[in-house]
Amino acid sequence: MTEKTALTPKTHTTPPAKFSHGVRKGNILQVAGQVGFLPAEEGKPPTPAGPTLREQTLQTLANVQAILEEGGASWDDAMMIRVYLTDTAHFPELNEIYDRYFVEQGLTAPPAARTTVYVGLPAGLLIEIDALAVLG
Repeated sequence: MTEKTALTPKTHTTPPAKFSHGVRKGNILQVAGQVGFLPAEEGKPPTPAGPTLREQTLQTLANVQAILEEGGASWDDAMMIRVYLTDTAHFPELNEIYDRYFVEQGLTAPPAARTTVYVGLPAGLLIEIDALAVLG
């Protein structure tokens, strides 16, 4: 039986509840919902990358990528990406940021499937993203 491994990159704080930032079992890697917090600093609370959707989206994608890499994966391994937005008006801007980000990443595989839903998040947070990757 393949062991399940919890993933917490150095850039992330210990989760605030009983969950993992990411989990890998065999060739399956699930990244938990990430928000746009800047890399963790010892003794400081999590801080959003900025007030704008662009700042938070780019940091959120960087946070997801850090967990993918911690588990031995990359964006090319992503099969499903789920985006959670707090405001339906942000959808066009999200698509612009998202498309440019993945073009700049130089992906060689077809893009992952994506779902976007609208949710409530803690005050000041505009976006959350999770991902499912299959390696090999």
